[in-house]
Amino acid sequence: MGKANQILTMRDDPLLKLRREAFPYRIAVGIALFDRSGHVWLGRRRPKWAGDTTPPFWQMPQGGITKGELPAAAARRELYEETGTRSFSLIAEFDSWLTYDLPDDLLGVALKGRYRGQRQLWFAARFEGEDRDFDITGKNSQKPEFNAWKWGTLDEAVAGVVPWKTDVYKAVAAAFGDLARSG
Repeated sequence: MGKANQILTMRDDPLLKLRREAFPYRIAVGIALFDRSGHVWLGRRRPKWAGDTTPPFWQMPQGGITKGELPAAAARRELYEETGTRSFSLIAEFDSWLTYDLPDDLLGVALKGRYRGQRQLWFAARFEGEDRDFDITGKNSQKPEFNAWKWGTLDEAVAGVVPWKTDVYKAVAAAFGDLARSG
């Protein structure tokens, strides 16, 4: 296969690396919502844009911080918008920001085409309600993020997320693993 027919990576194409570096990171939060038994809430992502061929995957709630918003407030807002529940308490905060980069083929496409990835501050929350409290239909936000949800383990969260978020999920699982075990 000739060079022209190959997918170029940053290693192969220094212009792609420069292009990536021109995009900022989206500043965001992520939330590991634990139930009473120590399982974490996972939502199956809907396709995000026309032609999105990313296979369905499961992830924990996450989203951007709006200008002037504090991270804990963003975590509460995002958790409500994406799950429909307010029956929770924030119980822990990750001690540093975690970053992931989009793969080359999604640069300029995903995250509204404006970001190279996300810089996230993660929180743990304890769910205090009943499963019927969840509403993922999107009436709590501009559009639904998920088309299904389930309770799972942190290991399932790591295994079920898209590959470019795996390292972030591993760090979150390591940091909040005791919260899952303590239920």
